[in-house]
Amino acid sequence: MDYFCNQKFTGQITLLLKSIVMSQLKIYAYGLFIGFLLCQCDQKASSQAGLKRPGLYEKDEFKSYWYAGKAEVSSYTLDQARYGENRSGKAMLIFVTEDFSKKKHVKLDEPEKAGGDKASVLKMNFTKNFVTGIYPYSMMLSSFTPVSRNQFPNSLKVTMSSQEWCGHVFSQMNLVKEKYDVESYSYFEQEGDLKFSLGKTFLEDELWNLIRLDPENLPEGKFKLIPGLFYTRLKHTDLKALEVTGSISDEGNDMKYTITYPDRKLSILYQKKFPHQITGWEEEFEEWAKPARTKATLDKTLYIDYWKKNKNENHSLRDSLGLSPNNY
Repeated sequence: MDYFCNQKFTGQITLLLKSIVMSQLKIYAYGLFIGFLLCQCDQKASSQAGLKRPGLYEKDEFKSYWYAGKAEVSSYTLDQARYGENRSGKAMLIFVTEDFSKKKHVKLDEPEKAGGDKASVLKMNFTKNFVTGIYPYSMMLSSFTPVSRNQFPNSLKVTMSSQEWCGHVFSQMNLVKEKYDVESYSYFEQEGDLKFSLGKTFLEDELWNLIRLDPENLPEGKFKLIPGLFYTRLKHTDLKALEVTGSISDEGNDMKYTITYPDRKLSILYQKKFPHQITGWEEEFEEWAKPARTKATLDKTLYIDYWKKNKNENHSLRDSLGLSPNNY
């Protein structure tokens, strides 16, 4: 009898232990699942950091300014560091909204027929012109950022070209699902004809648009950022996401948004009040084994449908921007 009782008791203990083990396994598996979900949320937040609702872009004052059929055209006095010296030049920022194809990543010719393929974007055209000794540099960058940040939190496309007497280069980034497809063409052997992809994250070249679209939701703290195409071109560095720190400070009439890289700092000044015009910027980095600084200060601005001002009689408008009649 004692034998059978012991056997029965042992069986009950075994079942109890199995039950405990299975419960622990279920808890562990549940914990792994929750951890996976949290990880996915963190990764999603890395490209949508601090996104709040509603955004500035949903307000009437924003729509009245950016959908009036005009562009904001601003000229800047440029002090560009290059080859160990600073060069005087001119920079331009042109901001305008456009109807953009989400599939083709081009401006729509007939937006009324595009249906769900149409997205309203804020386009920034950013130019730099300066002279190094005998030969000039002419650089241009375009960034296309959807206006509806809640629906499309990442820029769709960035392009950059640079020309000088040695040759010219061109780079393009297109958002394809969870990555940016990059194409880059250059007359330099090591940089020529490259195609690769980068994981979707913030772009330095979209921060200028984000300041205009949604300055209260600029990414702060530590996050991943793909450096600007102007900078990586001039420094001949690989294009890849880097960990940076973003911070915002009050500078009186302006706010200053600062991005700190491991070896570089970019600060952008913008007005506190709408439309949050960019009033200048400064880059600090190392060039030729010594500290270098590039700086730009706002000169003049026109709010204008410039694409219609292409007659000889419109040359005087260049003077309104402090530009040469026949050059940049």
